Amino acid sequence: MVEKVVLITGAARGIGLATAHLMAHEGWRVVLLDRDKEALDLASAKFGGAALSLLQDVSDPQGAPRAIAACLDRFGRLDALVNNAGVADFNPIEKTDFEAWRRVMETNLDGVFLMTQAAIPALKETKGAIVNIGSISGLRASTLRVAYGTSKAAVIHLTRQQAAELGEYGIRANCVCPGPVRTKLAMAVHTQEIIDAYHDAIPLNRYGSETEIGEVIAFLCSSKASYVTGQIIASDGGFESTGVGLPALRS
Repeated sequence: MVEKVVLITGAARGIGLATAHLMAHEGWRVVLLDRDKEALDLASAKFGGAALSLLQDVSDPQGAPRAIAACLDRFGRLDALVNNAGVADFNPIEKTDFEAWRRVMETNLDGVFLMTQAAIPALKETKGAIVNIGSISGLRASTLRVAYGTSKAAVIHLTRQQAAELGEYGIRANCVCPGPVRTKLAMAVHTQEIIDAYHDAIPLNRYGSETEIGEVIAFLCSSKASYVTGQIIASDGGFESTGVGLPALRS
């Protein structure tokens, strides 16, 4: 039986790491890519040497081809690419300087483009899958997210471009847009007032978990989603469906 291989960017923590553990449990060989060496070393150790770890910044145009080459050298194939690496900047438009704008765009958007472009030859061979991680912020506008939300909206459209252009090679491309997720970082910076407001606005009345998002990603990478491409899936507890409706009207 052929062991499939997935490369996950931003894999040292959060959704990326949760997805890596899920897919490894399902029999995938895993490549963990991240630019945070300390976090990457800790994450890699949990796989007991079975995973390949790559210290790499996805925004480096020379780095993407090196990462794909290292994956092929180790495992001989690539069946799925998960473009999960991302950064955020939460400031109003007037206070978002160009340096901050570019810092978000070069990771969240340029990184997806560069990694995908480098992976295409390998994915052609396996008729593989691309899963990009967007955000609810790319589907609905919000305050303090001019750079982050715009970058994720661009990733959503880039996903559709990938699906339209790469489908003839058998390559599928989809995008998962998480809503509020109960990460350590989110819980550290979200006040109780913010948490309560999110709970009120989300039909399922709670944050999602990293593993719940990972399950959707793993499905889209798998053969179970063999006829799914070009889709934007909000894994958000129904947050997008509520639009601008007032939570109090639903009670």
